[in-house]
Amino acid sequence: MNDDVLQVMKSSRHSKITGDFAERLILYWLSKYGFECAYVDHVGLDIIARNLHTPEVLGISVKSRSRARGMEGEYVKIPIENLMKLEKAAKAFNCTPYFAVVVDEFDIIHSWILPMSHLIHLHPQWRKRTQIGWKMTRRAIEAYAGDPKLMRFVLSTTTNRWWN
Repeated sequence: MNDDVLQVMKSSRHSKITGDFAERLILYWLSKYGFECAYVDHVGLDIIARNLHTPEVLGISVKSRSRARGMEGEYVKIPIENLMKLEKAAKAFNCTPYFAVVVDEFDIIHSWILPMSHLIHLHPQWRKRTQIGWKMTRRAIEAYAGDPKLMRFVLSTTTNRWWN
């Protein structure tokens, strides 16, 4: 089926399902590349992972969004209170605070993992705001690709046959 004619009507629980999927996707990707990791259900913290390349233990908060066709490029809101929650949880578990951002944009799923310190560096005015906006414009995505502090993977998706 041609994706252009497929109109997506999301379920009433799609937001929750998207969050669960994104957390497990990051967990899967880390595990696939040798990180020892675990899903945790803690305020501000979703995943704890031991980096096999460094002695660092990552405490990761996953932020995700699902965008329909025509909504691509919309930024992801990360409330400032989430930074405080992650920082507190990371301290309790003695790990370095990280964020993962996962955005499903119809036929592509973008995923980034970065230290919270770098997220703050990219948004120097964060203390004056109620939220950080993770930009999803083409230009921003290209800039992220050149940033060595951002780990990234992309999944391309195709729906070959589905109900009308």
